[in-house]
Amino acid sequence: MALNTSLKGKVALVTGSTSGIGLGIAHCLAAEGADLVLNGFGDAAAIEALRKETAEKYGVRVEYSGADISKPAEVAAMVKFAQDTLGSLDILVNNAGIQYVAPVEEFPDEKWDAIIAINLSSNFHAIKAALPAMKAKNWGRIINIASAHGLVASAQKSAYVTAKHGVVGLTKVVALENAQTGITCNAICPGWVLTPLVQKQIDARAANEGKTIEQAKRDLLGEKQPSLEFVTPEQLGGLAVFLCSDAAAQIRGVAYNVDGGWVAQ
Repeated sequence: MALNTSLKGKVALVTGSTSGIGLGIAHCLAAEGADLVLNGFGDAAAIEALRKETAEKYGVRVEYSGADISKPAEVAAMVKFAQDTLGSLDILVNNAGIQYVAPVEEFPDEKWDAIIAINLSSNFHAIKAALPAMKAKNWGRIINIASAHGLVASAQKSAYVTAKHGVVGLTKVVALENAQTGITCNAICPGWVLTPLVQKQIDARAANEGKTIEQAKRDLLGEKQPSLEFVTPEQLGGLAVFLCSDAAAQIRGVAYNVDGGWVAQ
């Protein structure tokens, strides 16, 4: 039997989807027919061009919300915007995140607060806002993009690791509370993904250490990711599509690591 992954007639909201992982996931959902709400920061003209291009390429409706997801009221308003403009919200992908690196005793309080707000609390506020309508339809897919750092830790990343572990915990609670409904909640835990942000780290490393870009890439991956290959946004999008399918209806409260063997060590 062929796996039915068609998402025609479904509406998906992906936070942090104007670039990187979020955009990759949004494109994969659109390719299966889902209408989209994009969210994120960036140049207004570039975002409008991206919105139009995505709508034309995949033949779906695409809207954009510039909600600041560190603010609970804006998160709730973004969910309502999706429901009002596209008619429903069936698939919620909590992807947006920020990072800051420092030892605990030097970690700025405001950076801690910002990371917890954006990487963890925003997920809670979006899920809280989306659940009532999902329950009314008895169908929903909530996918939280956590991280390998939701399962294991690294030094210097106290706020990020704490937030992502929190995302995995929240995922389990939401899954259990909705276990007898048509709503599932799962987490995807990527390892190193070659996003513009990571490319910057590689470029900086190559410049600082006088190495080629290729050497800097291998060094970065070699510390954590045994495959020595980056995860791609398209691979994460493929998993998100599967989690939205009927085949995944009894996958509930799972944290999938897509990490080239990172967590297996």
